[in-house]
This record gives sequence, C-alpha cells and structure tokens, in this order.
Amino acid sequence: MRLITTEERDELLRACRREAIHLELRDSYAIASEAAQFAAFLTSGRRDLDAEAPRRRYWMELVGGLRQRGCRVRRARVVSEPVTDYIRYEWAGTGPNVEAGEEVRWLPRRLASTMALPGNDFWMVDDATLVFTVFSGGGAVAERQMTTDAAAVRFCRSAFETVWSAATPHSEYTPS
Repeated sequence: MRLITTEERDELLRACRREAIHLELRDSYAIASEAAQFAAFLTSGRRDLDAEAPRRRYWMELVGGLRQRGCRVRRARVVSEPVTDYIRYEWAGTGPNVEAGEEVRWLPRRLASTMALPGNDFWMVDDATLVFTVFSGGGAVAERQMTTDAAAVRFCRSAFETVWSAATPHSEYTPS
C-alpha cells in the first residue's frame, strides 16, 4: 500500500477509462469542508442545494466528465437503520450526484450480515487500482491507501457487486 493525497485519488478517477466504483460503510463522516452545511441541515432539516452548488461543482464536473467519456460511476452505501442524522444529510444531497451521472444505491446494514466486506471505504478504478479511505474514530479522513494488488482488487470488486445487487436504487430508497 502506498499513501496518496486526495488530489492523487482524483487524478486516478479522472484517468478512468471504463468504470469507477465507490463503497461507503460508515454511518457518520466528519468532513471539515461540509461542517457548516451539516450544521445548517441539523437546524433546518433540509439541504440548501443551491447554496452548496459552488462547493460541490468540482465533484459534479469530475463525475460529469467521466460520464461524457462513457465511464460508469457507481456508489453503494451500507447504512444502519434507523439512519443517523449524517446519513439523512447524505441522502438529502444525493440528487445532484445522480443528476451528474452517478448511480447510487443504499443497503440497510441488517442485510449485509453475511457479506464479506472490506474494513474501509474504497474507490476502485477500472478493476485495477484501489484507494482505501481510512477514517479516524470521529469520522475524519486519516489516510488514503492505494494498491494494485490483484487479490485485493478481486475481493473489493466481489464485495461491491454483492452489496450492489442487494441494495436499493436512490430513487426508491427512503431513510428510516
């Protein structure tokens, strides 16, 4: 494993030729750049997607560029139910991701009990490169680990497809 930066991860994603997949396994994240928006969501119970648009533009353009080149972008989220406030926040902000071209599905954690899943969230690009995101207990990014190990790639592809096949598309999922 080699430690990489967020920028290096994004370069890997930009270089995608066929597919990028993302598996999320946590019920809460502490992403510093979204702290104000999350606090506002907790107060109002809704996300102001128009106000968030400038901050999110970078990601939407990255995903949109991949889709325009014919790359598939899929994200699967394993969540505990009832969901946390953070998952409600994520769900409320997923519409723009879908509009940009991401396919997003949600899997209640109770349905994942017999699934072999990795210990950390990951991105996989073109069935060749994995980037694990390791979080602190409080939900902040601790490090990003990149590997091209074939066994790790096969394991994570299998885990993702198992979750994906059991998960509910974003348009049909309502957090409880």
